[in-house]
Amino acid sequence: MIPWVPLGTASIPGGGELRLMRRGTEYSIMIGGTELMNSRLSGSEEALATLAAERIGPRTGARVLIGGLGMGFTLRAALASLLPDARVTVAELVPGVVAWARAEMADVFGDSLSDPRVDIAVEDVADTIGRARGAYDAILLDVDNGPDGLTRSGNDRLYGHAGLAAALQALTPGGILGIWSQGPDPAFTTRLGRNGFQVEEMRVKAGRGRGAKHVLWFAAKAAR
Repeated sequence: MIPWVPLGTASIPGGGELRLMRRGTEYSIMIGGTELMNSRLSGSEEALATLAAERIGPRTGARVLIGGLGMGFTLRAALASLLPDARVTVAELVPGVVAWARAEMADVFGDSLSDPRVDIAVEDVADTIGRARGAYDAILLDVDNGPDGLTRSGNDRLYGHAGLAAALQALTPGGILGIWSQGPDPAFTTRLGRNGFQVEEMRVKAGRGRGAKHVLWFAAKAAR
């Protein structure tokens, strides 16, 4: 078996460290002994973007915010699903992840970062959302491991009542808040509804064959 080769580490603001590993053409981002993402398993992250795009429809000049760059699966799927005049902002907290995307994982990202529709903001997506008022047609959160995060207790800023209220304000009428999670969280589903969203929850395959499934929430803001 081909061994894993370490390619680098990246410090997480506020504490912790990510590790980038490669085995042949396969990449893995880990924290401690836990794998956060793998380049072989992109199905659910891609579905987060494609299903959100279906729900907002072919809007002219759509504006989309993606929380978490990761390996770029959600970004590339969003670019493939949106019209040429769309704008996609990716907020990534860890500067090293952006550096990996431009260097060690450039073959994974292809030309997605140079797409003229894309802006990269190296900051906490909670701050991006907090500044916005009716700015985004879709907000897609693929941050940490979902509402029950592994890497930062600060992710409660996104998934708690205050964070959901901020997301609601940041969306346009009829906008969609899409959230990726490693697994189900009934309390979070209830919280979305209590914060004014119309909630749809689904399980989607992590990869393209049999195996694990992840959870996606699509929470819609009322059209008016």
